[in-house]
Amino acid sequence: MPMSFSFVTTWSPATADEPLGYGIELTNTGDTPVSDFQLGFSGPARIDPHATLENGVLLRRLSNHTLIAPPEGFVLEPGATWTAVARGLSYGLRHWSDGANAAYVVLSDGSIIPLATAPTRGKGNNAPLLKGAARFPVPAKAPVAVSIIPWPQSVATTGARIAPPGLDLKPEGNDAGRAAAAFAGLVDDLFPVEALVRPSAEGGMPVAISHKPGLGDEAYELSFAENAATVAATTRQGMVYGLITLGQILRGARLHPQTFVFPTGGVITDAPGFAYRGSHLDVARQFYTTAEVSRFLKIMAWNKLNKFHWHLSEDEAWRLEIDAYPQLTEIAAWRGHGKALPPLLGSGPQPTGGYYTKAAVRQIVALADSLAIAVIPEIDMPGHFYAALQALPELRDPQETGEYQSVQGFPNNSLNPAHEPVYRFVETIVDEVLELFPAGIFHLGADEVPLAAWSGSPLALDMIERLGGPEMRRKHEKQFNQLGNHHGADEIEGSPTALIQAAFIRRVHDYIASKGAITGGWEEAAHGDAVDKTKAFVIGWRNVEINAALAERGFDIVVSPGQRYYLDMANGVQWTEPGAGWAGWSGPQETYEFEARAGFSEQGLKHLLGIQACIWSESMTDRAIFDRLVFPRLSAIAEAGWTLPERKSWDRFKALVGTMPILYGHWAAD
Repeated sequence: MPMSFSFVTTWSPATADEPLGYGIELTNTGDTPVSDFQLGFSGPARIDPHATLENGVLLRRLSNHTLIAPPEGFVLEPGATWTAVARGLSYGLRHWSDGANAAYVVLSDGSIIPLATAPTRGKGNNAPLLKGAARFPVPAKAPVAVSIIPWPQSVATTGARIAPPGLDLKPEGNDAGRAAAAFAGLVDDLFPVEALVRPSAEGGMPVAISHKPGLGDEAYELSFAENAATVAATTRQGMVYGLITLGQILRGARLHPQTFVFPTGGVITDAPGFAYRGSHLDVARQFYTTAEVSRFLKIMAWNKLNKFHWHLSEDEAWRLEIDAYPQLTEIAAWRGHGKALPPLLGSGPQPTGGYYTKAAVRQIVALADSLAIAVIPEIDMPGHFYAALQALPELRDPQETGEYQSVQGFPNNSLNPAHEPVYRFVETIVDEVLELFPAGIFHLGADEVPLAAWSGSPLALDMIERLGGPEMRRKHEKQFNQLGNHHGADEIEGSPTALIQAAFIRRVHDYIASKGAITGGWEEAAHGDAVDKTKAFVIGWRNVEINAALAERGFDIVVSPGQRYYLDMANGVQWTEPGAGWAGWSGPQETYEFEARAGFSEQGLKHLLGIQACIWSESMTDRAIFDRLVFPRLSAIAEAGWTLPERKSWDRFKALVGTMPILYGHWAAD
């Protein structure tokens, strides 16, 4: 019988008598004794670097990857279990998905045995674990007669008929033709065999698509007759949105004829409340194929979201082909045992990962454009750069000593603003990225640089002294070998770190602007007013007060508070819910009812561009977890971005949202 093992982790919160315990249990299910072995595992939770490990030895820890061994001389007999307990985590587990979700054994001869990994068990909690999107059944009687999400500006339809089998599109002009083609492809992919678009020979109802001058950039008018409809708009984007509204009405009336109607008269006039209605997707912590990204874009379009923020680099991986630096994808796009990047966040010992070729990017950008979506690439810098620095160590100050760590537990993970080769690298990246993304926006990140970053770099210390004087240098020297705050991102405002980060951002921003492009950044990009506010925007994520304060300072702002719009946060506080919890929790109703405009002055509202969902992927190795966390909250955010506050209604939304598609088709058990 070949060697085999079972692996279980358990979680016990701290009590008055005992510190927290993260239990690790390895059982020998084979028939051969095993000794001199190692156990590797990873998941969102991180063993603290100062943790004690009872009945084991901590060999290596990089962020959420841990490699341990039993005590010297230990033999794991057949049928026996080795149990070790870690007393110390970077954060206490809040949800079942926080624990290890991949593991493997390394035998004495170097061979590797992958392990099946069950979800971490909370001691004393035996309730079923939740996966899949929560179902919102369509009621027999809904508050409105037509099914549309996000809800339009004005719905003045009349009459009702049996829903037509499909729509026979009659575009007039080039923009209308492109809109019709995009819509036909969209519904064919999202709803195969429903034949929402079909010729008159197969029962399709004629739908005229025409140009009407004078409407807003994304506005449309949808009018109904007894056996026809007309979509009118000034732009191709407006035509696409009008067709999506018509498609939603048709599907609602076809699938739920007792609840929704298909009108025979009247008009829907519509335009969005915000110009920026985005969704971010982190493809670095977990990799999503071109096919997955493409389908996600189609679901965004069905929700009338118009900005796709593509988070392409992180400490955990680099995902974009760059001609000048093939090492980035040869080395930094892959994780595995023995590689420059170990297994992280549930990736197993085998090589795991991937990247987007330039051909794939062009394909995705073209699809997005056809669906009225602008793609915003993010290459996060100067922090969150561990993966790329593993591939290109020459970007480090060769004289730097000591270690600092990011909040996620990555050592020395930030591009050094004082090392001149860094700028040649960044400018090359900017050039290649902007050539791929015609929206003309480069998001440079700028978030979560550790307070102690570069404190062991002579080049950085000299730069701090030049910019801030000898006292600032001495202040930063005191950060040497400090690991920082691991219960939340370091606050660097006013620090020597912020001083040289601002100089870095200013220089990179100026280069981006010289290419005619706009700079995007997280809220930390505003430190030191390093960007020209007329050529940049920032995304506020820590809390709602920061959003309003940045707008008051004149920054164009996109609102995305972690407490409500970070879709990796769990839907509730229960252990049985998957997801993260550092910012709290937000169920679909809480997400829907959040109002981005609250707390803004009249002057501040002039700088409020819109809102954005953020899909961070640490918890999402299981695609059923993705569906549970993202849906229906993505639609809730989409409606908040389109529909004016006075026209929002949770009761209406929850009656309609059951008609909306999800990405992977994983639904929660009833």
